[in-house]
Amino acid sequence: MHELVYDYITKNRGSILNDWMNRMKANADERLIKVVSDQMFARTSSEFIDMVLSNFNENSKEFQNKLTDFAEKVVRLGWPLTFVTAGLREFNLIVFEGMNEAGLINPDNQMEIVYDFDKWATPMTNEIVNMYSQTWERTVSLQKIALQELSAPLIPVLEGITVMPLVGTIDTERAKQIMENLLNGAVKHRSEVVLIDITGVPVVDTMVAHHIIQAAEAVRLIGAKCMLCGIRPEIAQTIVNLGINLNEIVTKNSLKKGIEAALEITNRKIVGVNEVEGS
Repeated sequence: MHELVYDYITKNRGSILNDWMNRMKANADERLIKVVSDQMFARTSSEFIDMVLSNFNENSKEFQNKLTDFAEKVVRLGWPLTFVTAGLREFNLIVFEGMNEAGLINPDNQMEIVYDFDKWATPMTNEIVNMYSQTWERTVSLQKIALQELSAPLIPVLEGITVMPLVGTIDTERAKQIMENLLNGAVKHRSEVVLIDITGVPVVDTMVAHHIIQAAEAVRLIGAKCMLCGIRPEIAQTIVNLGINLNEIVTKNSLKKGIEAALEITNRKIVGVNEVEGS
């Protein structure tokens, strides 16, 4: 970049940073400001200025490293891409206005400086957008994997009894995950009874019921008994209205009732301490 511009930025870094922070806060979404403390905003803003400066006073590898670190940080903080790109434009404007007020820009060098600004800022903006997108996609991908792992957990609660608590909506992809985890887990834990708890499932339609019936049938084929728990009154009414046949599946209105029934099936029951002592 033009030496004149670089010298101005390095000599006036503090005032440029303060001006930039004030302008960005004034234009930022209120929710963005609330979730980021003043100290964190100041630190991240300082890192943003450092990254901008590194684009022309360090080699490309060092700039790339700083850009990657910055992109990962702003994604974690929840800064939208528009906020970041607007910040770069605002930075350029502050520097240009400051140089103009200081008399460093004149008719002889104005076009050269404007050209240098564009030559420097456009590739960096593209790089920031690209890196931000990659970081965001990677973050979303990791979150998706984590959610898939948690979407259909099979939990052994007692010997021979396992529970699969389901929360949220069930689509085709998740139904496949439920089926896979259910069968693998039932075999792994040598389950005699598998309880599917749908207390946290907001809607049971024909498709959801079809997937549950398939899962129950698959569990039966590997030698275990499947029980459906957590059928709330509104869910029961929906199932009746849709004409869904659950006659082949044992149903209970709560997980507690399901556990009690599973104990009975496995020839066990819960007794109080006094009963044990009395015997």
